Amino acid sequence: MQDLSEILGRPLRICLLTLDEQLINEIKNLWPSDRIHWTVLRNGRTALERIFSEPPDMVIADQLLPEISGMDVLRMLRAENIYRQICAILILRSGDIAALPNTGLNVDELVLLPAPPEEIRLRVEIALHRTTETLDANPLTRLPGNTTIINTVQRLFSYGTDFALAYADLDNFKPYNDKYGFSRGDEILLMAARIIGNTVSMQQCDLSFVGHIGGDDFVFILPPDAVEGACQSVVNDFDAIVPSFYDPKDRSRGYILSHDRQGNEKLFPILSISIAVVINIRARYTCYAELAHAAGQLKNISKNTLGSVYVIDRRK
Repeated sequence: MQDLSEILGRPLRICLLTLDEQLINEIKNLWPSDRIHWTVLRNGRTALERIFSEPPDMVIADQLLPEISGMDVLRMLRAENIYRQICAILILRSGDIAALPNTGLNVDELVLLPAPPEEIRLRVEIALHRTTETLDANPLTRLPGNTTIINTVQRLFSYGTDFALAYADLDNFKPYNDKYGFSRGDEILLMAARIIGNTVSMQQCDLSFVGHIGGDDFVFILPPDAVEGACQSVVNDFDAIVPSFYDPKDRSRGYILSHDRQGNEKLFPILSISIAVVINIRARYTCYAELAHAAGQLKNISKNTLGSVYVIDRRK
């Protein structure tokens, strides 16, 4: 499980709101001190002031707080757009359940006391994992982003696993965006994400991963012997579907009139997809940076080829 502290590059900052001294000691002792920096507060109003001035990564709030209940603290926290991404956990006791609102709670996890320490730890870790995925996910496609991509590749290196890493991007995507607008451009990105995701899923192998670097750049990981078939499938499906995203006149003539990056009006063909594949067998590469450099060289080759294409580095 990827740790949120890996994304942040520092210990987690967790604000614990409770009057229960025993609970404070139990929770703080569940993790090593170098992983989490704790701030313990015992008053709901004071807690809100502190959270708004120094936002933590997570708030664990006991329902039993003076002045403002834990539930209301978290409700007011989530009402502010800038603080909605803070992971929120509410601690309840069996007698508190009847007072819960019928509309539900806008929190990431509940802890119902009494609960063994192992259960509390598990619920906090689940909430952290969910927050990690949310923070790193691409907001449009919901695919994992750069940090998860790099950490996934580094884990494969550490395990000594042979794998193929494919970089896919769309050719002439900017002119399409300029011509049809960002909304239709987003539809193209979602279509590409679905094609790549479905293709990788169909391989039915344990070693599989799909990520979204950003914009029109995607990556996927497969075993070396499965990647070429997947690339061919992605190319075929993309070429079959993408014409339907053009207006009939543009589709029939096979190009659009738009502007290049220098502002010059030019003819641009129907969108295509280019895939550069780097294969790491017997520890040929040792880090993500080496893979990315090799993929960049292949990407230049694929970009100089008209239409959808995949290029695989078969050097030994």
